[in-house]
Amino acid sequence: ELIQANGYLPADYDQGHLIQKVDGVHDLFGDGRIMTIPTFGHTPGHQSLKVRLDSGDVILTADACYLKETLTNLHLPHLVHDRSEMLNSLLMLRKLQKSGARIFYGHDPEFWSQVPQAPKQIV
Repeated sequence: ELIQANGYLPADYDQGHLIQKVDGVHDLFGDGRIMTIPTFGHTPGHQSLKVRLDSGDVILTADACYLKETLTNLHLPHLVHDRSEMLNSLLMLRKLQKSGARIFYGHDPEFWSQVPQAPKQIV
């Protein structure tokens, strides 16, 4: 119901594959290398990925943080499900960044113009 209330139709993405609902942080493969982290606010239940590489952690924010400016200035977009939750998610992303994680912004053209494109190695 909450999904449909936010403009998503399950039929658009339910292709019959196995779905595992998670609550909080989830270790995808049980080895700590790829973790889902809750970054609520943009939508209820939004998840970002924390990827542990030999060179350090990378955070794939998706829609939790559209632009570098969003994180730098805590500038929230106008259309969000829960502004308070999104602000909390941004503060958590800032904390991860300060601890050395590299942030990949969901929709920042300036950021992505500086990222090597396939087939080149990104990190």
